[in-house]
Amino acid sequence: MSEQQELGNHRQTGIQVIARAAEVMRVLGKNPQGMSLAEIAQEVDLPRSTVQRITNALAEEMLVEHAGPGRGVRLGPAFGQLIHQTQTDIISLTRPYMQNLTEQLQESVCLSSLSGDSIYVIDRLVAERELRVVFPIGIHTPAYATASGKALLSELPEASIRELLPTQLPQITEKTLSLGQLLEQIETVRQEKVSVDIDECIEGVSSYSVALDTYLGLFSLAVILPTARFHLQVDVVRRQLLQCKQEIERTIGRAYNRRG
Repeated sequence: MSEQQELGNHRQTGIQVIARAAEVMRVLGKNPQGMSLAEIAQEVDLPRSTVQRITNALAEEMLVEHAGPGRGVRLGPAFGQLIHQTQTDIISLTRPYMQNLTEQLQESVCLSSLSGDSIYVIDRLVAERELRVVFPIGIHTPAYATASGKALLSELPEASIRELLPTQLPQITEKTLSLGQLLEQIETVRQEKVSVDIDECIEGVSSYSVALDTYLGLFSLAVILPTARFHLQVDVVRRQLLQCKQEIERTIGRAYNRRG
């Protein structure tokens, strides 16, 4: 074998290792509660021994960590730090679209991510009108009781949602859904791409949301408004949200950029 051929083989092997590690991390990203090595092996169609070597190497870099007794491994703190460092980018990239959406609808808009079983608000624009919804950046709210959370949960398999959430969902308001009702609604979200909540987290406050599948990660974009105005422009809000989602994903969408 020539030196050039040997270098080519090493390069191909390195690419394969990186691709496999990336696939393992993508699978873990869809299952934040953790997965066993056997479950990962089945998802990525690799031998368990190979998966173990990959996760051991990723663990040394803190890209994965043990999820606890009997829960396998999950994405580690280094991965979270990388995501945190990219949040400035996601804010700068989505802010013009959020600004446009707020101006069109005259309602508050927020950008969020999934943090465990809660929603973490990364950025927000508050509508300039008398009756409006104002909320702080950084606020954590239960994913099951918000449109943002439902949009992001709809991107997970049902089994993962059941593992992430308790069987009995804490009742925040009289309108908070049960787990069964939530799962039914999420199935509708998967088909229609728009989620809603009406007084489920805060009485008098409702929202619409869509998931944003970007190369920087999975986020949600939500329009938050007083319930008194919720039913007045349903079609307009849904249409504008879906159009905004399409425009953002055309620019920074994960699937679009892979095709490109």
